[in-house]
Formats: sequence, C-alpha cells, structure tokens
Amino acid sequence: MPKSPGQAGPPPGPGPGGPAAFKKGPPGPVAAQPRFEDVQKSRKEHVEPDGRRVIVEPGNRTIVKQGDRIVIRHDETERFRRGGRDVQAARRPDGHTETFFVRPDGMRIISVTDGNGRLVRRYRRGPDGREYNIIDNRRFMRNVAIGVGVGAVGLAILALAPPRVTIPREKYIVDYGRASEDDLYEAFDAPPVDSLERAYSLEEIRDNYELRQRMRYVELNNINFASGAWEITPDQYPKLEILARAILRVLRRSPDEVFLIEGHTDAVGSDVDNMSLSDRRASAVAEVLSETFGVPPENLVTQGYGEQFLKIPTPGPEPLNRRVQVRRIGPLMAER
Repeated sequence: MPKSPGQAGPPPGPGPGGPAAFKKGPPGPVAAQPRFEDVQKSRKEHVEPDGRRVIVEPGNRTIVKQGDRIVIRHDETERFRRGGRDVQAARRPDGHTETFFVRPDGMRIISVTDGNGRLVRRYRRGPDGREYNIIDNRRFMRNVAIGVGVGAVGLAILALAPPRVTIPREKYIVDYGRASEDDLYEAFDAPPVDSLERAYSLEEIRDNYELRQRMRYVELNNINFASGAWEITPDQYPKLEILARAILRVLRRSPDEVFLIEGHTDAVGSDVDNMSLSDRRASAVAEVLSETFGVPPENLVTQGYGEQFLKIPTPGPEPLNRRVQVRRIGPLMAER
C-alpha cells in the first residue's frame, strides 16, 4: 500500500474510549447544539473591494463566495477539543500557531496553522522526541495559493482530466448500506485508480474534484440528518461502527494515513446555508468516529461541498444528494 508522507509512525493511540468502545452502547445524549437559525442570525458578513462576499460564522467557519465559486474553511483543530482533551495552543515567532494535546502514553499530537488558519503541518511527537508526519504542507506553502481567511480567498485549482476508472463501479463507489467491513477495507486499502503526476497538498486535494476522484470512496447513505441540522443522534451512532472498524484496520497497518470526510447537500435552500450544513455534517461524522469508536482525530480531515456535486441533478429535495463520502487521501499526498 502506498505510504503517506513522513516516516512510518507507531500505532495510533487508542483515542477516547479505545477499542473497548466497539463493545459499548452509544453514549448518552450530547449537549444541545445551536439551531441553524441561530447560526444564520450570528453570521457577520462583508463584501471585499473585488466583490468577494465573506461570511464568518460562529465556530470559526468562514465562507467566501465570488461569482459562481464558493468555498468554506473551518478551524482545523476544533474537533480536537472534544472528549475532554486538554488542548493547548501557542503562537510561534514565525506567526504560526501550534495547537497540541497529549495522549496518556505521552504521545503529543501537534497541528500547525498559519495566520489565515491554513493547516501547515500535523504530526506526532513521541516522548523520545521523534516526529512522525501525518500531513505536511510546508513544501507547498510558497508556490500554491491555498486556504481561506477572513478577507482572503484562494482555491488551488488544477487542470486535471477526469481519472480513467477501469474497475467495477460498485468497487469504485462503495454503497455503505450494502457493504461489509471487508468491502470498506478493500476500498480504503486500494491504490489510486489512475496515475498521479506528483504529490499534492491537502488544499489541492480538497479543492479539486478530479484529483479526489482518483481514490475509491465510500458513500454513507444511512445517516439521517434533520432538516437544517447537523447533529447525529445517539441512536444512529452504531451505524458508523463498521466504518470505524475499517478505518482502524488501515491505521493499524499505516498509522500516518489520512481520511477525508466530505459533506454534500441537495440544492434546496441557499448555497451559503448548504455549504455550512455540509461542512458541519462532515465534522459530526468525524466526531462520532473519534469520540465513540476511537478513531484518532488527527487521521481525519473534513470538508463541506454544499450543493456543488449533486448525485441526482435536480433543484428539488433529493435524499440521495444529502450524503457523506469518505475516502483515503494519503496516497495523493505521498512523495512519488
């Protein structure tokens, strides 16, 4: 299996609850989340001189819209603050912010972000001082305009042809409702379906559909979100158990792998609202995987795409368009 950037690290820590979480029932009700109406009312919006519309939401989410392009970015470390972790942050002399928490075994999980909140690096540092890369964007920061900050927008758009997919469709797009754990593991363990020209940054992967499509993916179609909501109710947690097991199997072989969780909506409502909801729903899936089933949060990244990639091309309500997709992206970031 292709390796992700950085040297092979030790097995990931057990995470909250550890492997025993697989044998436990779902936890009790979580604290009530704000209503989407409250998010809408709390937005702060302005228009840049070049016409960019910038919407800042509570929870450190920023949506930027210009013409027919829209993108959302969020706090890359917010999920780490769940589960009672003692997360600390310090600003470095170079202007970057280093955010970290320490596992019981002494392993430190560190995320470095720049002044615009863009993820520069995520890595583990052991008690002996050795470092193990998970995500390393440092070599891309100088020559690729990536990320979104308040008043600044950049999309790492690449000129890529669609991938040549020669495997059966059901193996390329795995229907979670019909798949076994082995089916999921096979999809996550597989190499890219088409050749890669080079290694890519996380933002390039997030911003380029044709690049992401070079990896097989799993389509979650059994998680039901209430209209205008992103919370996963505890009675639905068991639906994600098989997904968590498959991801953990991959991580036991390659602890520095990265999985992208993508949120998608139908076309009902505004594109800004749909972008926000899709991003929050992707994060909600990641949180359940980590806090209930022990998937290390540092191996997950999330991204909302709103209504940009409709599975069924219709402007009306369509359950098949309200979905979450999961794919392994480590090979796309690997040095070739």
